[in-house]
Amino acid sequence: MALARTFRPNAIALRSLLHIAPIPIPRLLRCHRSNTSSSDNLLEHDSPSPPSGDCIPLIRSCSTKAHLLQIHARLLRSDLVHDPTISTAFLSRAALAPLRDLGYSRLVFERIPRPSVFHCNALLRGYAESGSPAEALRFYNHMRRHLGVRGNPFSASFLLKSCTSICFLSGGKQVHGRVLRDGHQCDSVLLTSLMGLYASCGDCDGAHRVFDEMPFRDTVTWNVLISCYAQNRRSKDALHLFDVMQRPEHGCKPDDVTCLLLLQACAQLSALDFGERVHEYAAREGYDRALNLRNSLVAMYSKCGCLDRAYAVFSDTSQKNVVSWSAMISGLAMNGYGREAIEAFGAMLNAGVTPDEHTFTGVLSACSHSGLVDQGLRFFDMMRDKYGIAANARHFGCMVDLLGRAGLLDRAYELVAKEKAVELDSTTWRTLLGACRIHGHAQLGEHVIGHLIELKAQQAGDYVLLLNTYAAAGNWEKVAEVRKLMKDKGIQTSPGCSTTEINGVVHEFIVDDDTHPRKAEIYRMLDEINSQLKIAGYVPNVSSELHRMDEEEKENALSCHSEKLAIAFGILSTPPGRTIRIAKNLRTCIDCHTFAKILSAVYDRLVIIRDRSRFHHFRRGRCSCDDYW
Repeated sequence: MALARTFRPNAIALRSLLHIAPIPIPRLLRCHRSNTSSSDNLLEHDSPSPPSGDCIPLIRSCSTKAHLLQIHARLLRSDLVHDPTISTAFLSRAALAPLRDLGYSRLVFERIPRPSVFHCNALLRGYAESGSPAEALRFYNHMRRHLGVRGNPFSASFLLKSCTSICFLSGGKQVHGRVLRDGHQCDSVLLTSLMGLYASCGDCDGAHRVFDEMPFRDTVTWNVLISCYAQNRRSKDALHLFDVMQRPEHGCKPDDVTCLLLLQACAQLSALDFGERVHEYAAREGYDRALNLRNSLVAMYSKCGCLDRAYAVFSDTSQKNVVSWSAMISGLAMNGYGREAIEAFGAMLNAGVTPDEHTFTGVLSACSHSGLVDQGLRFFDMMRDKYGIAANARHFGCMVDLLGRAGLLDRAYELVAKEKAVELDSTTWRTLLGACRIHGHAQLGEHVIGHLIELKAQQAGDYVLLLNTYAAAGNWEKVAEVRKLMKDKGIQTSPGCSTTEINGVVHEFIVDDDTHPRKAEIYRMLDEINSQLKIAGYVPNVSSELHRMDEEEKENALSCHSEKLAIAFGILSTPPGRTIRIAKNLRTCIDCHTFAKILSAVYDRLVIIRDRSRFHHFRRGRCSCDDYW
């Protein structure tokens, strides 16, 4: 196994650790006893040795280092330390929480003449659960190469835990190979841990390969795969597994954890119909009374733009905690009900529930959407002064949005520019730049771009921001320079992707999509919609197209944006008057925003688009964001 090569820089340190002369344990204990009062002694010096059967409960009850040393002294005097069962229990107690003294544990381990795999596993687990999980990998190589201990499935599970902690995918693949060579491929628990490693490292295909090779799959295994897809932005695949796992050939019953994971996936996709199916299943199985699932339902309905259902679940929850209130407050805020969100915050305080950082994110966002500058500043101070909550990047982003909406750009810049304790993300600066554009503050906009380049120069989104800035000014030479810079550095932007759910099936679209089975109908419908909207006054905003081309070419490029294709499919596939819900992974452009506004009036449809920044509820030619996003 080649794990050692990966950690070659520490090999010398490891060898020195393994060959260091151990401190004689009796001398170490004598030094400790000389500084320990008799009242602290669990085992008096002259007391008889405890029977071997009493030692393990005594070891497991030990909670302090002083008592551990006293037990160790008695084991040495009574020669019980050579009993493998007792020495393994003692080593586990020393290596694991709450004591977790791995240095001392290693000294004890080095004095065991012929350590067994159980002794080795005690140390492996200690390292895996410590702040230095990479040490487990080094120790594993030592135990195989120098001690001749092969390891067992538990050894592999501790190695996988270590690799997962540090996202060490190549090391995990080597463990995978060792599992196969050692004949443990029928151990479902071990293979489930292996799936978890691939999932945490973003390798969904690797996780699915392990899943397919498993001889037996229980609900936990299915949940790991669902979680893998949900965590890695493959929510559509996660939802598909809900039906697959219940097929007769699999016969696996989803549990409460399955429901929680699926609700999160539904929230990501704005898949309301599927979310309602999961809700019905949870209610049928009795899972829906659990508080964590009810909180997830509030969040899911809110993120699908269905606030009435979110509020119904919230109101029907008898024992609301801070997560319940925060989910409802955030749901109201993100859907444009700022004043109602602030009222909910007041009701939360009256109910005696203490807010946390997530609560204040929702409250500050609500103030921003409602233009309540004074209240927002008061809540910001309340959060820090009354509740002792340190402001994070999200809080500063809300404050920049609040002040920027009010035209207080210099004050917003001063707030974030002097902040040193928090590493502000690019979203905060991008929010300020958007305010600069709206209010025509070009000079401040240049300063903000400088901060973006300085702080987040390697993120594709910031280069796109520069492209937008230069393209809006018609400076195509600068646009070309930035594009060349991105190409030279290998920086790629995320493609725009929109999803919509029709009759419980999630449909996904990208720009110029030609993969949908109904693509011909969709493009015909889109042409018809464009004709109707132009009669109503719609003019494509070509400033949204960043490539250098003539006006007609720009209009053609804009006409095939992913959210327009999703809207056209929604009009084509649903009866008149039905709400169209769309989720997009990026910020919606100005042209698509205008398109959706006019369409909502011409076709008399409520169109709800959740982009990366916020919700847009388009109704009768207006948007809930008041054209600021």
